[in-house]
Amino acid sequence: MNSLALKIAPRVMAVVCSDDELRVSLTDGRWLSVPIVWFPRLAHASVSERANYELMGDGQGIHWPSVDEDISVMGLIAGQPSVEYNAAHA
Repeated sequence: MNSLALKIAPRVMAVVCSDDELRVSLTDGRWLSVPIVWFPRLAHASVSERANYELMGDGQGIHWPSVDEDISVMGLIAGQPSVEYNAAHA
């Protein structure tokens, strides 16, 4: 059986947050879009707090210092909401 392995993990190039979604542009050309409610800290953040992000580990993740939120690219690709979202919807 063959398995698909990423030889080069995609990295974040840009991030856009709206009231409804988090959109992330990756270095491989893809855009990922997930509901912002998956990340309650971002969902409740102001527009300026959402715009204030930093790329972590050469684009392996995103950090929002104002709301203490960290999201990994691999977590987004896997479709994993935040721990807070999962706890509230269990």
